[in-house]
Amino acid sequence: MLVPQNFEAKIGFSTLRDLLEQLCLSALGRQYVAKMQFITDHEQLSKLLAQTDEFAQLLNGGSDFPGAHYHDVRVHLKRASLPGAYLDVAAFYEIKMSLRTIRAALTFFTQAPEGLYPTLRLLGIGIQADRNLLASLDKVVDDEGHVRDDASPLLRQIRQELIQRQGLLRKQLAGILRHAKSEGWIPGDAEPTIRGGRLVLPVVAEHKRRVRGLIHDESASGQTVYIEPAEVFELNNDIKDLENAYQRELIRILTALTDQLRPHLPDLRKAYNYLGLLDFIRAKARLARELDAQLPELSARPLLRWRGVRHPVLALTFKEHNKAAGPDAEKREVVPLDIELTPEKRILVISGPNAGGKSVSLKTVGLVQYMLQCGLLIPCDDYSEAGMFEDILLDIGDEQSLENDLSTYSSHLLAMKQFVTVANKKSLVLIDEFGTGTEPTLGGAIAEAVLEQLNRERAFGVITTHYTNLKNFAEKTEGLVNGAMRYDPERLQPLYRLEIGKPGSSFAIEIARKIGLPRQLVERASQLVGKDKIRYDRLLEGLEKDKTDLEAKLRDVEKQQSRLKRAAQEYQELKQHLEDTRLERLRDAKQQAQKLLKDTNQQIEATIGEIRRSQADKETTKQAREKLDTFVRKELQVEPPKARPTRELAEASTLAAGDRVAILGQEGHGEVVSVKGKTAEVLFGGMKTLVKVGQLEKLSRAEVREREAAARKTAAANTGGQSLDLTGRMAGFNPTLDLRGERAEDALTKLMAYVDDAVMFGVPEMKILHGRGNGVLRQVVRDYLRQTRAVASVGDEHADRGGDGVTLAVLK
Repeated sequence: MLVPQNFEAKIGFSTLRDLLEQLCLSALGRQYVAKMQFITDHEQLSKLLAQTDEFAQLLNGGSDFPGAHYHDVRVHLKRASLPGAYLDVAAFYEIKMSLRTIRAALTFFTQAPEGLYPTLRLLGIGIQADRNLLASLDKVVDDEGHVRDDASPLLRQIRQELIQRQGLLRKQLAGILRHAKSEGWIPGDAEPTIRGGRLVLPVVAEHKRRVRGLIHDESASGQTVYIEPAEVFELNNDIKDLENAYQRELIRILTALTDQLRPHLPDLRKAYNYLGLLDFIRAKARLARELDAQLPELSARPLLRWRGVRHPVLALTFKEHNKAAGPDAEKREVVPLDIELTPEKRILVISGPNAGGKSVSLKTVGLVQYMLQCGLLIPCDDYSEAGMFEDILLDIGDEQSLENDLSTYSSHLLAMKQFVTVANKKSLVLIDEFGTGTEPTLGGAIAEAVLEQLNRERAFGVITTHYTNLKNFAEKTEGLVNGAMRYDPERLQPLYRLEIGKPGSSFAIEIARKIGLPRQLVERASQLVGKDKIRYDRLLEGLEKDKTDLEAKLRDVEKQQSRLKRAAQEYQELKQHLEDTRLERLRDAKQQAQKLLKDTNQQIEATIGEIRRSQADKETTKQAREKLDTFVRKELQVEPPKARPTRELAEASTLAAGDRVAILGQEGHGEVVSVKGKTAEVLFGGMKTLVKVGQLEKLSRAEVREREAAARKTAAANTGGQSLDLTGRMAGFNPTLDLRGERAEDALTKLMAYVDDAVMFGVPEMKILHGRGNGVLRQVVRDYLRQTRAVASVGDEHADRGGDGVTLAVLK
């Protein structure tokens, strides 16, 4: 039930209905727009909303859906139903092209992926557009709306003869016309024309006796007569006969085609109802795109839980304004509302200053709910929920009537009488400026009594008011909730934002003071209204200011949190990037090593095979060895050892603990720990190694310094540890890594390379110095070590040796 009778005009829905009619492509769709009405059946409404939502998805996806030739052919079908009647060529053209559209739409949905457009696909069940009938129509009428020359053999023959006779006629007339012009009987710029369906010549009236023939007509001035020359009588007669024969054959073809069409009329009527319904749904989907509307979660019970809902007519108006204003003009936007009506808080009492948006909020609720229950998508944000009401009862505006002797207040009272009689737990009551129009105290009391009755009936509603007693009643009564339209008391500007949970002030005294009303008048008004009222309004004003300040601080906090969140995200992304880069480098290194190993093995095997084939011939063996040496230098980039002064190899008797030695052919150096027989224990870096004495050479201090300098130079040239002199790297490896003072990302890069070397050299444990500080560097180090498979355990160093400022990692 809708109250009042002009509900659509009152709420603004008439504008949307007119727009929907404009968006339709044909009268077929517009008839559905005219029939659109308020629906209270949940299943039916769910189906209509799903259809619109699916078509909106279809349009947003850019699918190639047929959008032309939505012709309304109902009048043609009605004529075709009469026995003996036939349709003209234009009618058959419209039927043919619209049947193509119907078949294309049916094909589109049947060929769509399974599960896509399910409700739209169901609309096409039982709809038929006979292919043979369409082929018969196409045989007679082409795609331009003309009769085909080959519609029948006889029609083709007549057409060919007609063209032949017309050509001969024009040829003969041209000869007569040239002769008459040369004689001056016809003006020089004259051409043949048609009178009575026959070709004639325009002859000057004073020479009409000189041209033999039949006079058909004369000009208005009488100076020109139109004569059909006697020489072309027969040709004109033949052409007329052929034209009549052509028309008879065409009527025969159209009559036969109409007879073929007549048995299909029931199916065609259903098909065109389907086409009109598609046009209607398409228009609703296009409106949804204009409004950025969507399908909320629909409930069968009364409920409103809307997020970011916008007044649709206002949104369209602002959109047109912004488009016309140009890109540089200030854009006008509708302020979205969050509105919630639940069984626990059914009636929302909105208060606030004049022109603050109370009435717009109320109209938004009524218009959007009515849109929804007419099968239209609504302009709201995600996660919105909507229910259904059986009644929408509206009291808004001035309904005074001179004829019925009704004042404005009397008309409001009549509406209240109807509301308290009709309203129930499935009704939505919308009352604007509740209680106004009479003495405030009495009006407020009556309004409170009506509101109490509506609440007792458990009706839902939105009510706007300035009355303090209604705000107080809503504050202390279960089922009611206050709402306030936000207002900036400093700048005296409405914010058009609805806040549910507290009442709003009318700011009448403040507005009067701000706009410059004489001070004594403002003070006198304050005295008259009473201290309690002033205190109440000032309290609301203070709350509004505190609310604004708090919102500003919250926005600053949110910005800070957003920046922190971005920083944390960047750190995680950097960490992941470094890990991915390390793994990628390891993979590349392994692939290169495997390739080099494969190539080396192949070269060695080739060398061995060549030596065997030559049966150890010295010259051949020498060449093979040189070839292998060349491959090692070129492919493995291993340079031969530098030439050194000739010296004797070390012997057990010449070596002692503390001597500096090097392995023959290697650049690194180490320190002798002990010598046992022909074996020496040598310390390379942090690793002890047993080496035969015969493979060692003793180094002087100068040679040690030279090798250390060369090692540093090589390390700088081979960033990332790509040098093949593993012994030198082992000698220079330090089991303690100092990261103090480093940035987190730089420290992580160094740690990754350090752990790789430690694992490769077989170091049992390592220490990482990071200090205490704020704990960030320690956390980064330990996070990485714990996720490294080669690390067995991670913990603090002994308290005497640094405690938690040093991380001790034991390798597997």
